[in-house]
Amino acid sequence: MKYATTMTLASLLAMSAVSAMAQKTASQGIDEYRAMLQDGNPSELFEAKGEGLWTQKRGPKNASLEKCDLGKGPGVVKGVFVELPRYFADTQRVQDLETRLVTCMETLQGFNAAEIYKTPFGRGEQNNVTALATWIAAESKGMRFNLSQAHPQEKTFYEVGKRLFFQRGGPHDFSCASCHGEEGKRIRLQDLPMLTKNPGDGVGFGAWPAYRVSNGQMWGMQLRLNDCYRQQRFPYPGFGSDATLALATYLGVNSKGSASAAPAIKR
Repeated sequence: MKYATTMTLASLLAMSAVSAMAQKTASQGIDEYRAMLQDGNPSELFEAKGEGLWTQKRGPKNASLEKCDLGKGPGVVKGVFVELPRYFADTQRVQDLETRLVTCMETLQGFNAAEIYKTPFGRGEQNNVTALATWIAAESKGMRFNLSQAHPQEKTFYEVGKRLFFQRGGPHDFSCASCHGEEGKRIRLQDLPMLTKNPGDGVGFGAWPAYRVSNGQMWGMQLRLNDCYRQQRFPYPGFGSDATLALATYLGVNSKGSASAAPAIKR
């Protein structure tokens, strides 16, 4: 009887070890899969499109975006991605890269910002905003995040974003923190980064825009955050909502010092 008990215990330990090895192998396999795809990351096509859109004369005013001020002066793109969202005096609000691009498309090119905001993700000018954001993000790849908290609105958006991150609700009583509030969580064999502190280089906030292999789409941070709400069984907050901007501010500030990997590639 004692021998049988010992054998049972040994079998359980062995099974646990095999299970742990299988999980580790699955995680490593996903990392290797991403590494293999990275050399031919389809986001490069969006980068090329975005770079072309930046200099292309378009819209009712037949103008380019070369005078667009993303925070470092008209026309400067390098280094802006790792400092957004931030407060802009001309709009008197905190904006991320995508909403700031829409402002420039309206003021410089004559597009209707309200119409772009209402356009579903992946369609019309929303596609162009994603392409532009992908190229601009690539211009800061490897640079360190350093979001400002100097303006009162920037501080407010951070605090609101923090509260939204932990706010539970919906039919399943989920929050952002349900998936990203502690270490060691996984979903569909994929590691979930802890986002209440600096998650490390190229993780979480620092990986978007990213190409989604599973659906063949390029996602900016606005779509990523909106889809997180969908997975919590909430309605979409909508493109450029204060909720998504506040969450992006919270995540961006928490990422201070980590290197941007955007545009990345995801499952």
